[in-house]
Amino acid sequence: MVAVIRQANPYRKMAKATQEHKTCPNLLERKFDQGEPEKVFLTDITYLRYGSGHWAYLSCVKDGATRQILADSVAATLELPIVERTLQRLLERLDGNIHPEAILHSDQGMHYTHPKTRLLIAKAGFKQSMSRKGNCWDNAPMESFFGHLKDDVDFSDCQTIDEVRVRVKEYISYYNSERYQWTLKKMTPDEFRGHLLAS
Repeated sequence: MVAVIRQANPYRKMAKATQEHKTCPNLLERKFDQGEPEKVFLTDITYLRYGSGHWAYLSCVKDGATRQILADSVAATLELPIVERTLQRLLERLDGNIHPEAILHSDQGMHYTHPKTRLLIAKAGFKQSMSRKGNCWDNAPMESFFGHLKDDVDFSDCQTIDEVRVRVKEYISYYNSERYQWTLKKMTPDEFRGHLLAS
């Protein structure tokens, strides 16, 4: 008797993958600043070229109201842990103080549609929001930070990814505490957070 071995149905596999990776509606509609610190969180990933043609990847979370960079992670690959580490660092910083209407907004990249990421976000108490497909303006403040970073920081002389990490940390510290912004009433992000909490 010859056993008949069924071949995997590629369409069924695709359907399963589509079912597992789910997108979310855009809850913000570009209303990034809702007047409260630590209510709206924007996140994304960008690439950084360093040394002689090497690549690093930076994942960040930005506060929609204060413009502070609250968490980051630099990695040598684009695998899922870069986002998991970033979110864990955000949760450590918030220390359990999650706004009851907290929103985490991203693009529709596979890191954010992945079941593990969605579960982590839901367990933390965030509502998940996503930009419309291919629309960078739906996450403009995050894109703006990446643009400033790449304009202001030269990574070409970095020889290791650890050197890239140090340079990113230094820039985030500068951006949060020293870089005055017109849209923040000419305050730094750190100063503007204090202003919002005092008002």
